[in-house]
Amino acid sequence: MRVFFHPSYIHPVPEGHKFPMEKYDLIPRQLVYEGVIDSSQLFEPDLIALSYVLLAHDEVYVNQLLEGTLTPREQRVTGFVHNPALVERELHIMEGTRLAAQYAFEHTSIGFNIAGGTHHAYANRGEGFCLLNDQAIAAHWLLDHTHIKRILIIDLDVHQGNGTAAIFQDNSYVFTFSMHGKNNYPLHKEQSDLDVALLDGCTDAVYLFELQRALNQIISQFQPEFIFYQCGVDILYSDSLGKLAISIEGSKERDRLVFEFASQLGVPVVCSMGGGYSKDIRIIVDAHVNTFRVASRYWL
Repeated sequence: MRVFFHPSYIHPVPEGHKFPMEKYDLIPRQLVYEGVIDSSQLFEPDLIALSYVLLAHDEVYVNQLLEGTLTPREQRVTGFVHNPALVERELHIMEGTRLAAQYAFEHTSIGFNIAGGTHHAYANRGEGFCLLNDQAIAAHWLLDHTHIKRILIIDLDVHQGNGTAAIFQDNSYVFTFSMHGKNNYPLHKEQSDLDVALLDGCTDAVYLFELQRALNQIISQFQPEFIFYQCGVDILYSDSLGKLAISIEGSKERDRLVFEFASQLGVPVVCSMGGGYSKDIRIIVDAHVNTFRVASRYWL
């Protein structure tokens, strides 16, 4: 297991971002404190190469992002007021997920990016606090630089992975699966290869049943060689944006089902943390750390 984290994940706090950023500092501290990992398993990603970003994103959009020339309206759609430090932070996040993919591929293991899961970013624009799409970039990197030709993206954030679905709309090498709140952001949903839309107030039993059914359906259609897992914890009952009613234990069992699925297939996995907006930061951290706790049963 290798975990990627960079101090810029915490600072600077993006202007306009009203949700807890301290989780990016607390998660690695808690992991080391509990002995889930040791400090030697933590790595700081550098800035990603522009050529890798352009595997998934439109060059005009990327240049505007780097040069700070997106219009105020285009910036508002992303949820951020843009500045060079914010863009640099995003480039570190992108490299974290790409490096996690490289490590997982080379060791047939699991890699974590403590940030990432920026699934609302499209090829030519940002949305929903996402400027670039880390899993899309890393997936394209794998397709271009390794023998991997069948990639599954499992997106279990409460919000549909609309940007990811759009980027891979016509790509037969990548199967996109999103299980999300039907009445949650984004208002306009894209079409993934498999979408499961959950009603408000969905409980553990329904959630876990639908997830297992979806995984069974996927394996009957698509045999992945690599899995990306967007493991946002905004599915929790306590989440201020989630609208679902999943318990801490239910979220942990969700992770177990995904990791058991990947383990049985014997394929590498990369996890990006995604969202978590409970008012109590301890709940957010505990739910995220659970993902690592469960993964440690399958990968060291």
